[in-house]
Amino acid sequence: MHPALTALLAGRPVPLEAWRTWWDQLEQRTPGPARDSDRAQAAALLACLTTRLPDPATLTALTTSLTERSPHPGTPVDGSVNIVGTGGGPATLNLSTAAALTAAAIGIPVVKTGSRAYTSAAGSVDLLERLGITLTTSHNHTADHLADHGIAFAGPHVYPPQLTRLARTLYPLTLKPFGHFLNTLGPLLATVPVTAQLTGVSHTAPLDALRRLAAHTPARAVWLATNPAGADELLPFTDNTLHTPDTTVHLTAGSVAPATGSLADLAPRPDHLTEHFLTALEGRAHPTTTHTIALNAAALALASGRHTHWHTAYHQALDALADGTPRTLTERLRTRHQAVTHA
Repeated sequence: MHPALTALLAGRPVPLEAWRTWWDQLEQRTPGPARDSDRAQAAALLACLTTRLPDPATLTALTTSLTERSPHPGTPVDGSVNIVGTGGGPATLNLSTAAALTAAAIGIPVVKTGSRAYTSAAGSVDLLERLGITLTTSHNHTADHLADHGIAFAGPHVYPPQLTRLARTLYPLTLKPFGHFLNTLGPLLATVPVTAQLTGVSHTAPLDALRRLAAHTPARAVWLATNPAGADELLPFTDNTLHTPDTTVHLTAGSVAPATGSLADLAPRPDHLTEHFLTALEGRAHPTTTHTIALNAAALALASGRHTHWHTAYHQALDALADGTPRTLTERLRTRHQAVTHA
């Protein structure tokens, strides 16, 4: 049994070098079906991490051992930003994806990361797939999409390749049972060419641990958002707290957007996933949905540094939704995908 797994099972700290040798061992494994012992150790490691989050030093060492092996994403566009949540909170429509498109529509460069659903009806990748929007396949591809459209939806290349090796070792088991842990860590494992990131932290995710990890993410300024409703996005009808690298910002309900509505207004419609989403992008969904998307788009604008006033950014996002500009952008991305597919 590898020393990293032995230490985890015993509740002892796992240093950086032990994690490095774990990934080295995984890389040296012969391609093809995994041995039962390899699969068992991989499953035991993930089960241990999912059942009980390790101590802060171990968690920092783990993330460092993964991100240091990822290809460098290149120089980010100044004022570019990512929005991604930890998942696991109340079920809502894909608000972060809608906010990303709205922020891009008002001139904020956005590189959006995400995943397939583990706990929700549809993750951002599931939604984009149904919309016919292409994920980028490399950092150069991401840069081209960003230059052409002001937004790029990054594919799995932004995540450490060791996670793919881990998945192959587990096969025919899947990563789904460990989705909560991977979703929690995923936002800080992605190597994304942005200068800032807004990460919604649901009530199921460990805020203190994520704040410590965010402090060890020097490549981009990470903002962590929480609220008493437990959602992993900012909500207009409740107080929100933003933990930035420099300070803590408290947004009281009604201070930017109207403090009306409830989570029920934001519920997803799995049977009408794309139609509901596209309607929201032109401000024709429930008013609470419109205000929530605009509030999160405003947060992206402030995190990017391109705006300094909440109300200005919020109302600009509202105007874009009223004009249907985010939907127009989405349709352009869908048309491009269809043109490439049929070329």
